[in-house]
Amino acid sequence: MIAFRRKSRSVGPERGRPIDALGWFRVSWRAAGLLIALLICVPVHYIWRAIHYGSPMPRVFLYCAARLCGARLRVHGTPLKRDVFYISNHLSWVDILALGGASGTAFVSKAEIGQAPLVGWLAKLNRTVFVSREDRLGVAEQINRLREALADNWAITVFPEGTTTDGQSLLPFKTSMLRVLEPPPPGVLVQPVALDYGEVAEWIGWIGTESGKDNALRILGRRGSFRLDIHFLDPFDPRDFPGRKAIAAEARNRIVPAMERNLGKALRPFAHDVPQVGYTVASARQQDRAA
Repeated sequence: MIAFRRKSRSVGPERGRPIDALGWFRVSWRAAGLLIALLICVPVHYIWRAIHYGSPMPRVFLYCAARLCGARLRVHGTPLKRDVFYISNHLSWVDILALGGASGTAFVSKAEIGQAPLVGWLAKLNRTVFVSREDRLGVAEQINRLREALADNWAITVFPEGTTTDGQSLLPFKTSMLRVLEPPPPGVLVQPVALDYGEVAEWIGWIGTESGKDNALRILGRRGSFRLDIHFLDPFDPRDFPGRKAIAAEARNRIVPAMERNLGKALRPFAHDVPQVGYTVASARQQDRAA
């Protein structure tokens, strides 16, 4: 009896491998789709803003962009729409497209992103709050900007790991940007979020020595689509957990079991030591000072 083994088909270029002709074709048509979505959404956004205060177009664009990049979103739980501070794990720039498209949230981002020619402009359209981790003297001003954003009834997302991981790990949370919740603004709740890319999590993850450009091209050149489950967990009142460290610990304590349920196994230590998105492995004393 002859047994036939089904040959697994590659879904896209692996890290460090060149993109083939079909991959470049996918990159091209996906980039064209993103451009068309941008050309439609941006004018409508400005017209809408001239008539009304808020515009749904950033959310529409981010949702379309997530689909064009291959993500098929499945939302679990109920995302709060206003007066909410989302705290999420972080794997990829696709997270921003997905969370923004699913909930309309704004984000806390590095100040450098705001200086990027196109990306910075797009981030500002989505009301991104830019902060600088190196500007110790400007922390109070940064916190004030976050408070103003929350006062405008925005949903804001922060990725407290400070970098992207592999979907199998969760780094300790940095709490500097949670100072805005000391004390919490009136009526604001915290809602933890667990992102689950399933079997492609490690493939999607921006990890190791891969550059942002290479990661983007690799994902855009990927064959087919992939599932992305967004689990909006039960919100909690930050007033019940005084102090940013207690708030971060409670959010993490809710995200870890959600990730482990999705994986069907315990989380593992993160294997990479690369300062990619402002994250560096420091001594225990330095980590405590940064927190």
